[in-house]
Order: sequence, then structure tokens, then C-alpha cells
Amino acid sequence: MEKQPDNVGKKIFLLYPHSVIREEMLDVLIMAGYETYTLFDEKKAVKLLIKFPGSIMFINIDEGLNEKDWELYIKAIQESPKTKDCRLGIMSYNKDPALMKKYLMEHAIPCGYVQLKLGVQESTKIIISALEANEARGRRNSIRADCSDDTHATLNFKADTKFCHGKILDISSTGLAAKIEKMPLYPLKSTISSVQLKLHGGIVMTDMIYIGERPNDRSVQVLLFDPKMPTDSKLVIHHYIKHCLIKFLDALKL
Repeated sequence: MEKQPDNVGKKIFLLYPHSVIREEMLDVLIMAGYETYTLFDEKKAVKLLIKFPGSIMFINIDEGLNEKDWELYIKAIQESPKTKDCRLGIMSYNKDPALMKKYLMEHAIPCGYVQLKLGVQESTKIIISALEANEARGRRNSIRADCSDDTHATLNFKADTKFCHGKILDISSTGLAAKIEKMPLYPLKSTISSVQLKLHGGIVMTDMIYIGERPNDRSVQVLLFDPKMPTDSKLVIHHYIKHCLIKFLDALKL
């Protein structure tokens, strides 16, 4: 089991999410700093809850299993010593008050019952409120995705008359860490203009702020993104972070 320290937040799983959630809500949650994954296999979901105790999972009970089997599935998760520390929420288009009462009162679902008929924006607000109440983000403000094994994650910029190239090791919505060949001696907090990022097919051109060497590895440089970076560039970065999260999940041996 690999329980994450509280300061890095909890892993969030959306089991059998509707297409509108995959296309809209997932991006919003990731941009808000929640480490969110989509799943389409209830058996794999249980294995992930065992591997990452304390995780949060929202289950779409409209798909996958029938309602009675979902109830048994949820009860088993709540009662198993290996998964009882996780926190569940329900997603459904079903507005039946009796069904809602059963999950909220009888099963004491801690992350609530999200009525998807309210619309994706309102549903997203409800889920974010539940995540905030459960301190899902920890003390971090953004997700840091490991891309050290991705040969397509690189950066380059011009320093005086020379071009500098680097391999990005990890990236978040606020900045990145990279190993940069022949890194110039920049003063701390100085601006590096027109840094080009190549992120698995996506390209971003942005100014960056030099923060310095990583304390535990002086060969790694830390750079922050320009806060005024355009929204289109931010979306490229967040889509790449989502790509990294999917790759991480696919690589797990369960």
C-alpha cells in the first residue's frame, strides 16, 4: 500500500464517468489541482483503492453494474479492512429521493450524491466542495506530473547567442524542473524570455522565472511559468499533465 503524505493530497478516481464529465469536469478538476483519474473497470478500481489508501472515488451508478450490484460493491468497499479508509461519492442522473436517501443515510456515503441533471458546471462545483471538505488537495496548489521517462518532454531557449536545451523531469501548472545543458548563470528570480516547451506533440512558448537549483539535486533547474501566460498555453500544459496521469495509471502493476 502506498498511502500518500497529507501534504501531497489524495488520488481521486471517477468510476464509469459520463462523456461530458470526461470532456469537461476532468479538465476543471486537474486545473484546480486535484489528482484525478478516470476508470472503467470496477475490479481495477478496488485494486487501486487498496494500493492507495485514503483515496476518494466517485461512482457513476448509472453504468457498469445494476443498482443492486452497485450497492453490494459499495458495501464491500466500506467494510473491507483494505479499503474502508477510502471515501466514496455517488454520481447519477437518477433523482429518486429514496435512492439518494439510501446512499446518504443508510450507507453514509461521505462525499455525497451528485445529481448530474443539474448540469456539468453545478455538478463540478458540488464535487469540488466535497473534495475541499475531505482535504483532497492537501497543502499543494497544483499537481506535479512526473515526465522524466518521456523523451518528448523538452525545452529550449536562447541565451545571448547560444541555444540551451533541456529535458523536463516534472511539470505542474505553476512550473517545472529540468536538466538543462550548459545552463547560464542567471540571478535568482530573473526572467528567461521565450522558452519553448515541447510536450508530447503540444508546443508552448512562454517567459519563465528562474528559481534556482533543486536543493537535493543541483543538476536540476527549477523554473516557474509567467503568471500572465495565455489560457491556450495553460490548456496545453494541463492536457499534458492529464496525459502523464493516464500513463502513470496504465503502468501500475496491480
